[in-house]
Amino acid sequence: MAGDKVLVFGATGPTGICLLRELLFRKHPTIAYVRNPSKIPSELSANPLLEIVKGEIDDVEALSLAVAKSSMILSLLGPSSSSLTALPDSSIYPDFYTRLFPLMRQHGVKRIMAMSTPSASQPEDRFHFLMALMVLLVRFIAPKAYRAMRGIANVFKEQAQGLDWIVYRITRIPGASDEESWKKGRESGGVHAGYVGDGTWGLTTNRSALARWLVDAVEDEEGMKNWIGKLPAVSGLSASKVKTT
Repeated sequence: MAGDKVLVFGATGPTGICLLRELLFRKHPTIAYVRNPSKIPSELSANPLLEIVKGEIDDVEALSLAVAKSSMILSLLGPSSSSLTALPDSSIYPDFYTRLFPLMRQHGVKRIMAMSTPSASQPEDRFHFLMALMVLLVRFIAPKAYRAMRGIANVFKEQAQGLDWIVYRITRIPGASDEESWKKGRESGGVHAGYVGDGTWGLTTNRSALARWLVDAVEDEEGMKNWIGKLPAVSGLSASKVKTT
């Protein structure tokens, strides 16, 4: 039987902190599954809506306890821009999802949104010169990160049967994670979900705007149904197009 909390993986990175801020701001009971709880700002860790679970990504017992309390999973797991070349093994993240999917089925948790990048190209993508160049550079200078991102997409396609999954693909996500930057960033514009080269998609998404879009998705299950089982490329929109929440 599923719980009632939003479970976040990758909660201690800058985007993860923004996501926690957004979830708590909008009064969602939240679980942050983290290796190092001290990386979560004290004003967030003190919030009664936030439960922090310490564990490794290969600790099945701890993962199971966290999944059992959740109704939906938001994952930001993946190599950061600062650690692209330092990833020790390209299978780390795909293997994590291989462990996670059976736990979701066991506990009746169907919804999950996970991060990848346009390195995991899709048939609906169109040619975009700068994106093609970036993918080539990543493939050359950080082949393990490149394979990891493609591996995440593949493991969902091949092993996530029966789950309502969406793998959102991002490129550049600038922005700080302190409270002031988060407040400003979430109002900087909306997020477009589509495909690379579709005429609206771009290379950049403010991380606070991305966090807001993810929580919008939590709240609007019906509105996200068209993306279930797909890999939208997401990017920022101008502030004039954002709807206030």
